Amino acid sequence: MVEHVGLEVSAPCTALPPLRGTIEHQGSLADFIWFRTGGPAEWLVRPDDVQSLAAFLAGLDPEVPVLPVGVGSNLIVRDGGVPGVVVRLPKAMAKVSIEPGNRVRAGGAAMGITVASAARDAGIAGLEFLRGIPGTVGGAVRMNAGAYGRDTSNILVEITLVTRNGTVETWPAARLGYTYRHSELPEGAVVVEALFEGTPGDKAEIGAEMDRIAAEREASQPLRSRTGGSTFKNPQGHSAWKLVDDAGCRGLRRGDAQVSEKHCNFLLNLGNASSVDIEALGEEVRAKVKAQSGIELEWEIQRIGVDK
Repeated sequence: MVEHVGLEVSAPCTALPPLRGTIEHQGSLADFIWFRTGGPAEWLVRPDDVQSLAAFLAGLDPEVPVLPVGVGSNLIVRDGGVPGVVVRLPKAMAKVSIEPGNRVRAGGAAMGITVASAARDAGIAGLEFLRGIPGTVGGAVRMNAGAYGRDTSNILVEITLVTRNGTVETWPAARLGYTYRHSELPEGAVVVEALFEGTPGDKAEIGAEMDRIAAEREASQPLRSRTGGSTFKNPQGHSAWKLVDDAGCRGLRRGDAQVSEKHCNFLLNLGNASSVDIEALGEEVRAKVKAQSGIELEWEIQRIGVDK
């Protein structure tokens, strides 16, 4: 069934192929993006399964941009919204299962903590760091997400993706060309499944490490705030938070956007910040760090969409 929610009469419904799932015109992203800011998706698409997504993308005008979004924990959605199609995978594509050889297979919509917990319960070590990544498997694969000395490239065996033209392909991890917080995943491709591999471990020890990670995050990061995770990449040999702190930016504000006083590499929406406030604050921080240290910070948070 195709469901068009809230369509304007002039909206080009016929330009989109049919979909088993839902298609929402001007679908809100601020409802679930962690910052709770930003404009809508021109089309917010939620497919029922891999096959419906593949058929939809195969029939979609090649000129229409496609952007997969998970829970939006590392996104600034600009206030003018996101042109084209934004794809959100359903809970049905968040399943996690254990396979022989200390392997864990996870749907693209599965959360990091779910994968880490399944590995713990099966006595598989090496995936504990996923407890500290507040996003989906698809997002972790795309950006080579990492924490506590490990990243996705250390545990990934292969992925299943739906390409922009609608083909379903399986890629070995090596094909992703991983570097720090970066992959060569093609634009518009949607990661629908990933296969991870760990090593045999003791359940109690794995659980203790996950608890340690959770406690460390709680103590050092503003987890109960409207935030977007780590804002800037760590430059070679430096910690982004310390560069920001040394440049005098701890607690710096622009409207209701603020540099966290708890962790300087986090930006906060104190209540009524706009995305332009948050992004402008980030650029101000970058300028101050460059002036103070000569180092140019790179954004780790993805900034998507257009200005209002």
